[in-house]
Amino acid sequence: MSEGVFLFGMDAAYNPRTVEEVFRDYKGRRSGMIKALTTDVEDFFQQCDPEKENLCLYGFPSEQWEVNLPAEEVPPELPEPALGINFARDGMQENDWLALVAVHSDAWLLSVAYYFGARFGFDKADRKRLFNMINDLPTIFEVVSGNAKKQTKEKSLVRNHGSNKSKSNTKGRGSESQGKYGGKGDEEGLEEEDEEHGDTLCGACGENYASDEFWICCDICERWFHGKCVKITPAKAEHIKQYKCPSCSSKRARP
Repeated sequence: MSEGVFLFGMDAAYNPRTVEEVFRDYKGRRSGMIKALTTDVEDFFQQCDPEKENLCLYGFPSEQWEVNLPAEEVPPELPEPALGINFARDGMQENDWLALVAVHSDAWLLSVAYYFGARFGFDKADRKRLFNMINDLPTIFEVVSGNAKKQTKEKSLVRNHGSNKSKSNTKGRGSESQGKYGGKGDEEGLEEEDEEHGDTLCGACGENYASDEFWICCDICERWFHGKCVKITPAKAEHIKQYKCPSCSSKRARP
């Protein structure tokens, strides 16, 4: 068992005592778990072997993830995530299984955040502020299932404008493709683009769209991704005729 999972938040070098620090811890763990269920889903699927013992999905503040056995300590240093996620892998549709893991992951993240809040004596105002900060982000379930309201709204907007753009124009947008997207390059055009697409959520990390970052759209599921999250640069995107995100690619490759 990797002790790093439990000591990460408790070590003297990393001790989230303020609301902002606990929220930063939450965001890091959340990003790692989203990676496991989206961009790294093929690796995650393989690690969740039903033949193995009870396995859990852990998220780290460093935005990494790990599938491992539960803590041996009783009681554990931190609240434990859902136990035995691997047992249901082959007994459900993959999307349903990933959604189930996502729901339990959301519950675990909240329990860890409020564990720190209780441990360091957050009062009612602190707890409310922490909840509001967390609630401003889409849940892991919303990111994995595509049910985020903002993302659904953006998908409709992208489809409505599809007839006005060539395939290359819908492929990517950001600092190196603003001129192509919507045909606007002046300051007013960039402000309108930020307003129009500011609610777009990355299908990998769940963060919002920013005009100074390169994004790419999957031609299969129509979700948008940070280029850095799926390891696609603007130069690579120019040579891709049909882009498939890691999740869509793994579904087609797996029998």
